[in-house]
Amino acid sequence: MKNRKAVYTIITLLIAIGFYFYDGYAIETGVSNSTENISDFDFLPTSTTGQVVHHQFYSLSYNEKYEQAEWVAYELTQKQLSSISIKRPYFEKDPKVTTQSAHYKNFKDSGYNKGHLCPAGDRKFSVDAYNETFFTSNISPQTYEFNGGVWNRLEEKVRYWAQKYQKLYIVTGGVLTPNLKTIGSEKVAVPQYFYKIILDYNAPEIKAIAFLMPHEKSEKGLYQFISSIDEIEILTGIDFFPELPDKIENEIEKYTNYTNWSFR
Repeated sequence: MKNRKAVYTIITLLIAIGFYFYDGYAIETGVSNSTENISDFDFLPTSTTGQVVHHQFYSLSYNEKYEQAEWVAYELTQKQLSSISIKRPYFEKDPKVTTQSAHYKNFKDSGYNKGHLCPAGDRKFSVDAYNETFFTSNISPQTYEFNGGVWNRLEEKVRYWAQKYQKLYIVTGGVLTPNLKTIGSEKVAVPQYFYKIILDYNAPEIKAIAFLMPHEKSEKGLYQFISSIDEIEILTGIDFFPELPDKIENEIEKYTNYTNWSFR
C-alpha cells in the first residue's frame, strides 16, 4: 500500500511539473489562440463583376463591359525589386478571362498607350513574372503624357516605398463609370481617373495611402493626389480590404494624412 501511494505521489508531481513547463514554454514563445494575425489575411478586394482571375504573380477583377480590369492586386517586396534587363514580349489576350480580354489591336492609331496596371517594372525578378504583366487584362488606355509622366512617378515612388518598408500590398485600376470614351472595335473604355492604393501591413505600424489621379498631364507633387480609400470605394463600388479586422479597416480607409510615408 505504501509503495502504491508513493507511486501515485510521484506521478502527480510529474504531471504538475509537466504543466508548469508547458505553461512556461507557451509564455516564452508567445503562443496565442488569437487568429487575428494580420499577415494571414487575404487582402483581395471585392469584385463587382464576379470575374476574379488569379495569375501566379497578381490577381485581377475583369470588367467585360469596359474591357479591362476594375482592379489589379499584388504584393511587392524588397526582395522582388530588380533592374535586370528582360526582353519585352508582345501583348497577349488573357487566357484566364472567360469572357475574353480585349485585343491589343484596339489601341492601334488610338492615340493611347497600353498602360500597365501591375507595372512590368515591379515584376523584373523573373521572366515569368515580367511576361505575365503583358496580358491585355492588365492594361488600360492612357495618354503618353500621363503614362510616362505623373503615373510613372507614382510607380517609381511605390518601388521606393517597397525598398524602405520591405513589403507592400498594392491595388490599382481605372475608375470605370458609364459614358466613358472608348477606343477600338471592342470599345475599350478610357478612364477619366486612375487610382492606386498601397497597404503597408508590417506590424506594429499598419498603414495605407491612396492616390486618385485625373487622367491628364500634371507636374503636381504626388502628395496633391492623396485621397481616402473611402472616397475611392464610393467612386468604384469596390470594398478594398473586406478581410481586415473592422477596427483597422475603418481607421486606414478614412485616413488622408501622409506623414507616416516618406516623400523624399
